Amino acid sequence: MADQIQQLQEQVLQARSNGQALNIVGGGTKSFMGRPASPDAGTLSLTGHTGIVEYHPVELVLTVRAGTPLKDIETALAEHGQCLHFEPPRFGDGSTIGGILACNLSGPARPWSGSVRDQVLGVRLLNGKGEHLRFGGQVLKNVAGYDVSRLQAGAMGTLGVITEISLKVMPKPATTVTLMQDMALDEVIHYMNQRAGEPKPITGACWVDGKVYLRLAGAHSAVEATAEKWSGEVMAQGDQFWQQVRDQQHDFFKDSAAPLWRFSVGSAAAMPALEGPWLLDWAGAQRWYRGEATLSDLEPLARAAGGQVSLFRGGDRTGEVMHAQPEPLKTIQRRVKNSFDPDGLFNPGRLYSWL
Repeated sequence: MADQIQQLQEQVLQARSNGQALNIVGGGTKSFMGRPASPDAGTLSLTGHTGIVEYHPVELVLTVRAGTPLKDIETALAEHGQCLHFEPPRFGDGSTIGGILACNLSGPARPWSGSVRDQVLGVRLLNGKGEHLRFGGQVLKNVAGYDVSRLQAGAMGTLGVITEISLKVMPKPATTVTLMQDMALDEVIHYMNQRAGEPKPITGACWVDGKVYLRLAGAHSAVEATAEKWSGEVMAQGDQFWQQVRDQQHDFFKDSAAPLWRFSVGSAAAMPALEGPWLLDWAGAQRWYRGEATLSDLEPLARAAGGQVSLFRGGDRTGEVMHAQPEPLKTIQRRVKNSFDPDGLFNPGRLYSWL
């Protein structure tokens, strides 16, 4: 483990002095997300800023440096029968916890276990003035004003350099079972929402290639009783399926060169009228679509479904890739950005062209 905060701080101060922007990089596994990094920016790497700072298994709290690989965190947690309940996706062995928070990524259990944003208790970060600041702490409590720790989720590094994160951790479930059955797309939205609304130990609901998958996890007795009551075939390789969906290693994500779009919508909303392959996760609240389209064409469909759409992977990334924001929200985001990064050093244009 290594604490490189002094080197990182010096690099930020030097960049500010030179008026040079910085592209913040961890393991580099999520470089395809957002808009392209500025070609004139320098690179601020956190790959050496690693290690577990504090871990209290009894209190279910972990504090770790932002450059720490997810695989190292999971190994440490597994020794105590614990895990990150939001199931962070990883797009390579180098995936880091800082990148997961910056990109606001959560896995199949998100509707039931919460997102990475929900699990963050506190952060430390370098602002655009080179100041090393602390927000939040290591206990769950009410926060007055901006909850800056959670504000980092999805900011993609535009608000500062995350150096340290405190997270809630949870025990691993005793038993996990996945049920699979054939079902048409026009039936599955109602079915998944109906199952998700029952007081059962469900932790995953996904549809792809004409089949619906439900994951049950928790106490052995509750899981077995529900599996016997619900229809569906028990999958022998259920854990592998959910891992492939989480990490976008399923054939749906690999088989096409077409752009990948992410719809975040109301789980019970009707399907948008689009031709092409779909994968539905989070009981219908997260919908992945493969197809040639433009953001301006898809935004009205996402709004009609009660949500937003973004270009997640591939396609033309020179324009906007995130759902358009109303002017009042743009004003707020610019003010927040200016408070943390007055000189616009960090990841300029990575989230939006105007930020």
